[in-house]
Amino acid sequence: MLYPLLCLIVLFLSIVLWIYHWKNPRCNGKLSPGSMGLPVVGESFQLFTLQYGSLFKSSLVDRQIVVSTDTDVNRFIFQQKGKLVQSWYMDSFDDIVGKENILSSHGFLHKCLRNLILNLFGSESLKEKHVSEMEELTSKHVGLWSCQQPSMIYDFTVRKLFGCNNEKLRGCNSAFLDGLISFPLNIPGTAYWKCLQGCNKVMRVIKIMSEERRETLTKKQDKDFLDVVLEEMNKAGTILSEQTALDLLFALPFAAFESASSAVVLALQYLQSNPLALAEQTQEHETILRERETKGSGITWKEYKSMTLTHMVSLMSNLQQTIRLGNIVTAIFRKVVKDIEIKDYKIPAGWIILACTPAVHLNPTKYEDPLTFNPCMKTNKQGRELNAGSKFFMGFGSGVRLCAGAEFVKLQISIFLHHFCTNYRWTVMKEGKAVRQPGLVFSDGFHVQILNKKFI
Repeated sequence: MLYPLLCLIVLFLSIVLWIYHWKNPRCNGKLSPGSMGLPVVGESFQLFTLQYGSLFKSSLVDRQIVVSTDTDVNRFIFQQKGKLVQSWYMDSFDDIVGKENILSSHGFLHKCLRNLILNLFGSESLKEKHVSEMEELTSKHVGLWSCQQPSMIYDFTVRKLFGCNNEKLRGCNSAFLDGLISFPLNIPGTAYWKCLQGCNKVMRVIKIMSEERRETLTKKQDKDFLDVVLEEMNKAGTILSEQTALDLLFALPFAAFESASSAVVLALQYLQSNPLALAEQTQEHETILRERETKGSGITWKEYKSMTLTHMVSLMSNLQQTIRLGNIVTAIFRKVVKDIEIKDYKIPAGWIILACTPAVHLNPTKYEDPLTFNPCMKTNKQGRELNAGSKFFMGFGSGVRLCAGAEFVKLQISIFLHHFCTNYRWTVMKEGKAVRQPGLVFSDGFHVQILNKKFI
């Protein structure tokens, strides 16, 4: 009788001690304020409703984290080159996107993958190869919107990656988003399980395409991204493994599609609600058409760059405001490699930092009336310009891991708005409700009636 009682006492004390250590994690310094929540679960369900200041500790799915909404802390974290922090995502994310995906890679491997992407989506490649093709595809797809729902951005991205538009690659879109950052319950019927099933199918298609392409690689002159990746794999001493290449080819279509497509819909929504901004932007785009030397020709790189400098101030203002309010990426994770002392607090090695960029973009102390779409806003309250990568505007991230596809997204949206504003008028028939899963999606769609100006 005494032995079972002693076992119960030991078990009870062990649980109490475990909970105590969970609530009071060890730290050779002063931790930021906050609560660790319940053991294991932590504060996963109420994390973004907590209010402990701009820097606080918490826990997310059995991970000790520090949440930062502080502009200086976020800027400091993003400027690190792997010495104090490194990129990190939840295990379920890596299971879906691939263990060797570019977001979770570090050091020389990340640099190699980033350079490969910039060869496709960087400024030089866009300037020399993709502007006219992007405009042609945009014109074609917008013309079809009245009778079907084409995926303009997805189709262009897949064509640039694989040289064709394989319909089998589409099947994973919705399931991918639903399960991307979900509880890793690999049980039939769950979002995580559906996502894994869809991703496995897409990965098999990409692998088959890669194997078939290897047989004709040396014969091709007009190379797409798949050719470039395979050539890189064949180089002596390459660090690019087959699995890394497959993970990269799998992730890029979704990354390009989700960021640009959501921003396009938001831009239309915001412009429709601001007639003055729409009128100014339309007038500026029509001025470009009138001043074009060759009538009927397509948009040039020079015209696009003029949009970002002087000629099209309202376009880039509209684009910046769309990205600032839309907050396509809600959080960026970093894992602490060495103890960090900042703002009188210590963040221990092994902890996760969750940099919450929307808290900066929507902060009333940083922006005047931050929830309002205001294309006239060129600076924040402190007079700082809203440049990409600054600590006040992180729509494309910041620092050494600034989004490699940022220029591609801006070009895609700019060409779309240029074509749309000069050739069409539209009426919103049904505004979809924007929700995050975790990416920004419109659950009921965004329904517009489009009229060609030629027939009005």
